[in-house]
Amino acid sequence: MVTINDGIVSEARQVPSPNFDARPAGAEIDLLVVHGISLPPGKFGGPHIERLFTNQLDPAAHPYFAAINGMRVSSHLLIRRDGELVQFVNLRDRAWHAGESAYGGRSACNDFSIGVELEGIDDAAYADAQYRRLSEVARAIMQTWPAIKPERICGHSDIAPGRKTDPGMAFNWQRFRGLLQAGNAQDA
Repeated sequence: MVTINDGIVSEARQVPSPNFDARPAGAEIDLLVVHGISLPPGKFGGPHIERLFTNQLDPAAHPYFAAINGMRVSSHLLIRRDGELVQFVNLRDRAWHAGESAYGGRSACNDFSIGVELEGIDDAAYADAQYRRLSEVARAIMQTWPAIKPERICGHSDIAPGRKTDPGMAFNWQRFRGLLQAGNAQDA
């Protein structure tokens, strides 16, 4: 069971990112954004995602890394292929995961959302362990921030259409929502 205390997910390995700031005064957290990431693109495992989010990615380690060198990005959480949970930013703070974005008529989604990265790519199936862990994390987040309802969980592609495609067609929203609903019924 995933628990959240003062914005820290107790089951997550903590890897603090410098890429965050305070949310605007009065900003209510009411959106959960699911992302997909792999570094280098299409490769899983290794330290590269953590290095990107902590500004330690070596631009000479892979040709793609030179193209993203200097980016200052983060996410609140990462769920690796085996279900390991990594936290980069306190959930109460604003992580820099959404970029230029809008949802429900509001822009700047970083202000009011929590970002969860899944280690994966748009066109390859996500792992069973990731779906289970994401549903656990989403339930804990929804309990901590009740304004986040199941319909307020979306993909990066939903908040930045035309610019982002993740978590992609391979992410099975129906499966995730079924696990979320089953877990919510157990918690009741």
